[in-house]
Amino acid sequence: MPYSLAQAARIRALLADRPAFTEKQMFGGIAFLLGGNMAVGLLGEDLIVRVDPAETEALLREPGARPFDVYGRGRPPAGWLLVARSGYKTDAGLRAWVARGTAYALSLPKKEARKPKAKR
Repeated sequence: MPYSLAQAARIRALLADRPAFTEKQMFGGIAFLLGGNMAVGLLGEDLIVRVDPAETEALLREPGARPFDVYGRGRPPAGWLLVARSGYKTDAGLRAWVARGTAYALSLPKKEARKPKAKR
């Protein structure tokens, strides 16, 4: 499922001042990473947000939020949420979700950049 270019532009604008911010194609959409750790992403119009697993249950009560079965095993892991467009349509709503994802990504150890595999 392609992701919304308009929503990706909104997220880029919020992360533009972050020097360690990168983008990567993931889950059939796009992910926005800080220090190599995913903060938020897009899958169609849905916002993927990675949060502290301990906050999952409370955040699922937010409008538009639901569990994200990131591995497709029928048991969504704690800390992974999908937020429907209705839950982040305002600038303030998007800013709040991006801030949650960013805070969690920055709390994790930075990942080393992977070296390209040697050609045989």
